[in-house]
Amino acid sequence: MLQYYFLLGVRNLRRNPALTALMVLILAVGVAASVSTLTILHVMSGNPIPHKSERLLVPMVDNGPTEGYAPGDERHDDQLSYRDAANFLASKVGDRRTAIYGVGGAVEPVRKDMSVFNAGGLALSHDFFAMFEVPFLHGQPWSAKDDAAGADVVVLSRKLAEKLYGDSNPVGQRLVMMGFPYQVVGVADTWNPVPRYHRVIGGSGAFGDADEYFIPFSSAIRHEASNNGSMNCSKQRDPGFQALLDSECTWIQFWFEMHEAGGRADLQNYLDAYAAEQRKLGRLKRAAPNMIYNVMEWLEQQKVVGNDSRVSAWLAFGFLLLCLVNTIGLLLAKFSVRAAEVGIRRALGASRREVFNQFLIESAVVGLAGGVLGLLFSLGALALIGQTSDRLQVVAHMDWPMLFTTFAMAVGAAILAGLLPTWRACQITPAMQLKSQ
Repeated sequence: MLQYYFLLGVRNLRRNPALTALMVLILAVGVAASVSTLTILHVMSGNPIPHKSERLLVPMVDNGPTEGYAPGDERHDDQLSYRDAANFLASKVGDRRTAIYGVGGAVEPVRKDMSVFNAGGLALSHDFFAMFEVPFLHGQPWSAKDDAAGADVVVLSRKLAEKLYGDSNPVGQRLVMMGFPYQVVGVADTWNPVPRYHRVIGGSGAFGDADEYFIPFSSAIRHEASNNGSMNCSKQRDPGFQALLDSECTWIQFWFEMHEAGGRADLQNYLDAYAAEQRKLGRLKRAAPNMIYNVMEWLEQQKVVGNDSRVSAWLAFGFLLLCLVNTIGLLLAKFSVRAAEVGIRRALGASRREVFNQFLIESAVVGLAGGVLGLLFSLGALALIGQTSDRLQVVAHMDWPMLFTTFAMAVGAAILAGLLPTWRACQITPAMQLKSQ
């Protein structure tokens, strides 16, 4: 019986194809707009590394200038000086540690058919790869010995490796970067769990793909690699590299990985003791509290999902409601003029329940068609975004709870729109309906 009413509903919708297409299209546009927007927002606001985000911690000490400072003022920057980063690297606190800053410069291809080009990357410690679970296509990360020696080794992104070497394995090849020869030890596979990672880690681009190579932090310092990240130098506008190292300029990001989430208290104790010691030495002059952020707290601190994104989500949801209201109006108009059909069916022996079921399923067919078409529109929109933006490749997958919610809203709104006129028509006796016609 359900199949019969479903086919009957589809056949009745074909009576006025223009009106039916308009209703389905309105629902589809509303579903596609809301699902696409809210999927992007959900992905950007989700936990990028949920199984260990509580153990990945960013330390913050305030080494800002005292000029114009008043107790209670906010910290002047969200990065560290080189001196603090070097001390943290040597601290042996936590299971892993990495200092990170963005670098960039000329890359000289071995291939004769390619000219020199600029590329950006990250200078970091070998612990970084294990901390953030970077997958490898070829080779492996450099070792702790390479960090200690400041070895000129590099891990290429898959994108840069394919650009330079095609499909071949480049491990062991030598590549001139920023004027120095580097040996390729690995190729990081396509790696972009969420687009927000480019804000989690300070770099030159979209963490994982647009950051085209990774070199040891110690090597970048030894070669005085230019910094592509944030830099706050209060005393001199353009210091030399050694002056930069000696100053309190903030230009490096730092991450600890603790053995367990409870290790945060141990890190806080270490950070407080470290800051107290540095104040005694005359380095840290401001009395701001020392802060620690886990991954999610850091994303909130950096305002990765801004108010404009949330406003966009509400606008998308409002647009869906507007489409639903328009669909309800069209269905009301469509079913309200079918009193004669109801009367004839009742006169031929159909019960109120059977008439009610017919119209209910017909309404559901409209909602179902609109929802399916909206799903296709959403997939197309997210795929298009993934092709046109490296940073948003990851959003080319659905937020399934959001999809089912909007799909249910589309079908539910269509069903509700058909309930009122159907119920009203079923309450009038067949004779009166036929006589009025």
